[in-house]
Amino acid sequence: MNAHRPEAIAAIAQGMRSSVSRRRLLQVAGIGGAAMLATACGTSSGGSTQASAAEDLSDTEMLLNWSNWPSYLDTDEDTGTYPTLEKFMSSTGIDVTYTEDVNDNNEFFAKVRTQLEQGQDIGRDIVVLTDWMAAQWIQSGFAQKLDKASIPNSVNLIPRLSAVEFDIDRSYSLPWQSGFAGLGYNIPSLKSATGKESIVSLDQLFDPALKGRITVLSEMRDTMGCILAWLGYNPSEFTEAQFEEAIAALTKQVDNGQIRQVTGNDYIAAMDSGDVIAVIGWSGDVIALGEDFGFSLPESGGTLWTDNMLIPSLAQHKKNAEKVMNYYYDPEVAATVAAWVNYLCPVEGAQAAMEKIDPALAASEWIFPSAAVLDSAYVFMELTSEQNEAYERLFQKATGI
Repeated sequence: MNAHRPEAIAAIAQGMRSSVSRRRLLQVAGIGGAAMLATACGTSSGGSTQASAAEDLSDTEMLLNWSNWPSYLDTDEDTGTYPTLEKFMSSTGIDVTYTEDVNDNNEFFAKVRTQLEQGQDIGRDIVVLTDWMAAQWIQSGFAQKLDKASIPNSVNLIPRLSAVEFDIDRSYSLPWQSGFAGLGYNIPSLKSATGKESIVSLDQLFDPALKGRITVLSEMRDTMGCILAWLGYNPSEFTEAQFEEAIAALTKQVDNGQIRQVTGNDYIAAMDSGDVIAVIGWSGDVIALGEDFGFSLPESGGTLWTDNMLIPSLAQHKKNAEKVMNYYYDPEVAATVAAWVNYLCPVEGAQAAMEKIDPALAASEWIFPSAAVLDSAYVFMELTSEQNEAYERLFQKATGI
């Protein structure tokens, strides 16, 4: 994030053809979840632990098991199949079992935690996890190091996501999709209530005219990141006192009835009906609602998050998994996926490929953001397990979730 306060950036999402968002439930980082993971494995927040890999059966077993979030891959709505994945299977002969069973980072981890801690195969060759949980897996030795020679298209990773604190040279992870948390709004309802057609600041979100008709995310990092930036603090580097001040600001808006609810992505239905007018929400979900809805990054700054592909430590089809990763980093394939999910595409060259699919989407700042938009979004500060537990407790006390 640039040190200077960015100019206000607002955009109305119009003409988006995808009718379905990924409908994800990012109610992540529950009390103690990350702390329990780190404690159980005897790791801290610094460095990574190299796991012992299982024998790779890819040469004899043309199989792959992939766990991902719901509605997060291009889908034929008539057949329920995944066109790009079907093409991959046809061209490689690899039979992919694709399961939409990552509804929540902590929930998914709970399913496989015992196996991971006991050094057992969890039956998945690729999992897709959000930054903070991906960090915990890498640090705990639950992810295998990638063979970049088997993923030559990984060079197409956009520079903005090429180095992250938890995996500085992307040795263990590759971004699947990325996105923003910011301000979503129902344009007709907003205009009726306030006379305005867009919201570009949290001051506007907390306008008394919207009392009881706004929601914020149950994802602590996104809601608190937006509030920290609103108070003039850097969500990528803040103090305990600054976080507590932001919690007090949130508590005030909850207690006075301004905030109707703290939710996962179930705010979408309420926005669609007009019961909720404005939200702190996720870019792709709001954009997919259509031209009557807008999404803006607050002038004080929103947040940028990424969901990452990892190969679990005892996965038995590592080379097959790397072939899938390489395939989805082909710009034309990546553009096809981006046209359906409407989230930030991590693949260089996909924007040019998108011109052939949908020129309007190729111009979308939320799929292919400019430097100005990226500079208006913060990546939330990496937390130790102790900080995560303490901050989650404060957040849950403030919101009542």
